[in-house]
Amino acid sequence: MEKQRDVYVLGGGSHGKVLISTLLEAGRKVAGILDDNQLLWGSTVLDIKVVGPFDLMADLKDFEAMIAIGANSVRKTIASRFPDTPWASVIHPRAYVHSTVKIGEGSAIFAGSVLQPDIIIGNHCIINTGCSIDHDCIIGNFVHIAPGNTLANSVSLEEGVLMGIGSTVIPYINLGEWATIGAGGVVVKDIPPNSLAVGVPAKTYTRKE
Repeated sequence: MEKQRDVYVLGGGSHGKVLISTLLEAGRKVAGILDDNQLLWGSTVLDIKVVGPFDLMADLKDFEAMIAIGANSVRKTIASRFPDTPWASVIHPRAYVHSTVKIGEGSAIFAGSVLQPDIIIGNHCIINTGCSIDHDCIIGNFVHIAPGNTLANSVSLEEGVLMGIGSTVIPYINLGEWATIGAGGVVVKDIPPNSLAVGVPAKTYTRKE
């Protein structure tokens, strides 16, 4: 069996706590945290030290990394900045993920989530605590599905979608890229790209530039 490489976590903020705890529960060794905020250098998150800036990865060998930042656009910026980084993915041991689920690099499945057959998860996604995603859903890159979300079967979330905490989507719905669903929203029709949808049922508002 191939030896797993150490993982460095990019981001020393609050989201890092959950990602680090998930990595440790999954049996991965977290070698350190990297963050460009100099004020965090030398501090610790769950006893893991913030050792310096992201650029330290240039000197590392035989490692993997994950981005511990909840903001989808920031994760995309960091991933684009370091295209040659070997990104890890992780599944919490107390999540249920069917064997047919495909999970992209850099993505995390947190505790209590249930992922049913033939789901596709893109790169650098966050499937947060206690989510339920039914069969044949497609989750694009840089999506964040917040705690307590429920996606029925055959839902499609395009790149950068943010699902607020406790939201629900009925079957066969498409959420356009970089759309946001407000907390507790119930989505019953397709959501256009770059829009905000809130309420029950969710009403769509177009963001102003």
